[in-house]
Amino acid sequence: MEPYGNSGGVSSSASSSSSSSITKPHEIDGYLAEAGYKVRSSDLRHVAQRLERLENVMVNSPNDLAHFASDAVIYNPSDLASWVDSLLSASDLSISDLDFPGVIINNHPTADTWTEIPPISAAASAPPQNHHQVTAVMEEDSGIRLVQLLVTCAESVQRGDLALAGSIIETMQALLTRVNTGCGIGKVAGYFIDALSRRVFTPQSVGSDGGSAHENELLYHYFYEACPYLKFAHFTANQAILEAFHGHDCVHVIDFNLMHGLQWPALIQALALRPGGPPLLRLTGIGPPSPDGRDSLREIGLRLAELARSVNVRFAFRGVAASRLEDVKPWMLQVSPKEAVAVNSIMQLHRLLGSDSNRNSPIEMMLGWIRNLNPKIVTVVEQEADHNKAGFLERFTEALYYYSNMFDSLEACGAMQPDKTLAEMYIQREICNVVCCEGLARVERHEPLSKWRTRLELAGFSPLHLGSNAFKQASMLLTLFSAEGYRVEEKEGCLTLGWHSRPLIAASAWQVMPLPEATATATNPLGIVNHSANHV
Repeated sequence: MEPYGNSGGVSSSASSSSSSSITKPHEIDGYLAEAGYKVRSSDLRHVAQRLERLENVMVNSPNDLAHFASDAVIYNPSDLASWVDSLLSASDLSISDLDFPGVIINNHPTADTWTEIPPISAAASAPPQNHHQVTAVMEEDSGIRLVQLLVTCAESVQRGDLALAGSIIETMQALLTRVNTGCGIGKVAGYFIDALSRRVFTPQSVGSDGGSAHENELLYHYFYEACPYLKFAHFTANQAILEAFHGHDCVHVIDFNLMHGLQWPALIQALALRPGGPPLLRLTGIGPPSPDGRDSLREIGLRLAELARSVNVRFAFRGVAASRLEDVKPWMLQVSPKEAVAVNSIMQLHRLLGSDSNRNSPIEMMLGWIRNLNPKIVTVVEQEADHNKAGFLERFTEALYYYSNMFDSLEACGAMQPDKTLAEMYIQREICNVVCCEGLARVERHEPLSKWRTRLELAGFSPLHLGSNAFKQASMLLTLFSAEGYRVEEKEGCLTLGWHSRPLIAASAWQVMPLPEATATATNPLGIVNHSANHV
C-alpha cells in the first residue's frame, strides 16, 4: 500500500512545491518500474478509484465475479489499470459506469499515457507467483470461510432459525465449488453441509435412511480394511480376553456386534497355541436379523467353526438375532456357571445412552445384567469423543473437529478407490446421525473415556489394566500402515489410538467388583444344540 500513499502526497503537492524533501514524480515512476509495473505515479489515482469500484462490486455483488474467481488464476499484474478493467468487464461493468464525483476518467488514453518505463535491472523484477501457491491460498481462504459458515449455521439451527440456516447452507454449497472436495476440509465440509441440509430441508426423512443391516455390515468391512481403528479395537480386546482366560478349560465369549466375525479368527488361533492345549470355546454372536430370511449369523458361525477345526480348537457357536442391543435378554445367551465369560463390546454401548421418560435407562439395565453374569472380563472400545451433549452447537463443533481428524487419518492411509469411498460412507452415516437426528433416533451418542469410567464404576465394575502385551500388539499393528501420524498411548491402564495429538478411540477392560453377600443370577444351563448353533 505504500506506493498509493506516496502518490497521494505527490499528487496534492506537485504543482505547488518542488522541495527536495518530497519525492518527485519521476522518482516514484522509477520505483514502480523497478517493481515491474507499467504505470505512472500520476495515473495511480485513477487505478485506486477503479480498485475501490472493484471492491464495491465484490462486496455487494459477489456472484457477479464468482465464476471469474473460481476459474481464473491471477498472477502479479504489471499493467494495473488493464488488470482491474478486465475484472470489471468480467462482471459486465464498463469503466464508463464508474461514478466518482468530480473525477474525469479518460477511457481512451493517448499513445503516451501508458509508456513502458524500462526496469532498472532484470533481477529487480518481481517474479510471478506460482500457480499452485495461488490456488492453495484461495482454497485455504475458502476452507476457513466454510468452517465459519458451518458454525454459524449450527448456531441458527440451535436457535430454531431454519430460514437463516437454509440460506447459509445455499451459500456454503456455492462456496464448496471453490475448494477440493476430494480431501481435506472440502471433503469434511461437504459431509457436514449434506447433514445440515437434510436436517433443515427434509426433516421428515431424518432417521429413515440409516441403511439396511447388510449395507452397514458391508461398509463396516471396508472401514475395517482401510484404517487401523477397528483392527486396534479387535487386537487389543483379544489380548485382554486371552489373558483373562488363562487357566480356564471352558470359555465363553459374548460379542455384542458380530459383524462378519472379523475379530475372532485371531483369538481362535491364539487359543490353539496356548500352553497345555486349547480350551472349549463358545461364541455367542449378536447381530441384526437377515432381511432376506437367510440365517447369516449361522453362516458366519460355520466359517469360524471350520477355522477352529483346522487348528484343533473345540468350538460351539450360537447366534442371537436382535434389531437393537437392548432387546437382548440374559436368558438368550445360555451362560453356564462353569464357564469363564468374556463380554465384548466394540463401539456398541454408546447406542444405549438415549433416554426415554417412559422406561428405565437402557444402559443401566444392560450394565446391570452384564454384572449379574459375573463375567471374567468386559472389554469396551468406544469413540473418544463427546457427541452426546444436549446443546446442538456444542455437539456439532465437537463432531466437526473429531471427524476432520478421522478423515485426515483415513486419507493418509492411502486406501485405493472405490474401497476408500465405501470406508468414508461408514463415517458419513455416523456424521449424519450425530447432526440430523434427535431423541431415540440419535444412536451415535459417543462419550469420552472419562465418562465411561465413571459410569462403569457406578455400575459395579473396576478397571483391569491392559498390559504391555496389548500395547506392543497395538504398536506393531501401526507398522502395517504407511501413515506416520497414528499414535498409541496408555492412559490409566487403558489404551487410545489417535491421529497426531488427538485420541480417536479408547479401549478399556473391566471386571466385576466383589460385593458382600452378592448373589449370582443363574441363567439357563449350557445349551449348544439349536438351529443356529454349530459344534465341532
